[in-house]
Amino acid sequence: MKISDITQLNKDDILGALGLESKRTTSATVVESLAVFSVGVLVGASVALMMAPKSGRELREDLSSRIRRVGHEAEDTLARQS
Repeated sequence: MKISDITQLNKDDILGALGLESKRTTSATVVESLAVFSVGVLVGASVALMMAPKSGRELREDLSSRIRRVGHEAEDTLARQS
């Protein structure tokens, strides 16, 4: 190893050699937590849909009507706020 190699080391190289790492920012921690939470929500919703006591057709019709209803309610809310 030459002296020029040592001068080119940065903080992360030195910490990595010691088995350490830089402290993560708060925003990185929040983003990671939200990503894990979102995956959990999707998995939970998928399991709930698969375990539903309705047939596929009934379930799709029910979901369609609920999505349309939420869309109409959101449009109404936006119209009232304008």
